[in-house]
Amino acid sequence: MQKKIVVLTGAGMSAESGISTFRDSNGLWENHDIMDVASPIGWKKNPKLVLDFYNARRAQLKEVQPNRGHEILAELEQSFNVQIITQNVDNLHERAGSSNILHLHGELVKVRGEFSDEESIYWENDINLGDVNENAEQLRPDIVWFGEQVPAIDFAIPHMQSADIVIIIGTSLQVYPAAGLMHYAKSHVPVYYIDPNPATIYDLKNPLEVLPMSASEGMEILKEKL
Repeated sequence: MQKKIVVLTGAGMSAESGISTFRDSNGLWENHDIMDVASPIGWKKNPKLVLDFYNARRAQLKEVQPNRGHEILAELEQSFNVQIITQNVDNLHERAGSSNILHLHGELVKVRGEFSDEESIYWENDINLGDVNENAEQLRPDIVWFGEQVPAIDFAIPHMQSADIVIIIGTSLQVYPAAGLMHYAKSHVPVYYIDPNPATIYDLKNPLEVLPMSASEGMEILKEKL
């Protein structure tokens, strides 16, 4: 029976591919105040700004490619049962060939009606004011914004509880509830943390190895270890 690797990825996973990290040092995301473009308040105040912002992110997806880190995670499926839990809203894990991906914070290539929480429609192009679902609700990005629930966390926890190996890549471990997921792993399970600027991890009972480097560099090393 294959060992189960559970991988938690954050913005640093996609940084090498040219996707800007969510939290730049100035607190802005692509020169926007995060609350203006990633909160229900921002949506209510200026839905066109929010749609334009995510339309630009969606267009950028077509210009970037998965990096070596994404590819190695897909290759690990030849020897392991790999479950990816990502905080990222891009589709680079999918494009690299990974099979099992849980998006905690939604997906850029999906939309939903603004009042239809359970809805998820595949959507590659721009969303415009006036684009509606079958209930005549304005379409919005199927993204979890600040102040909204993270329903996928209920699916992520059992995965972490059943892991034989945990890999954390490219996350500052500041965004909850995702940052707390590693604490659900069994205490004997090894945790590998890859990040060029790793955060300090407190209260972790597991064996921990920190690889302070990029996703691609860290995964090249870890692939040999595993």
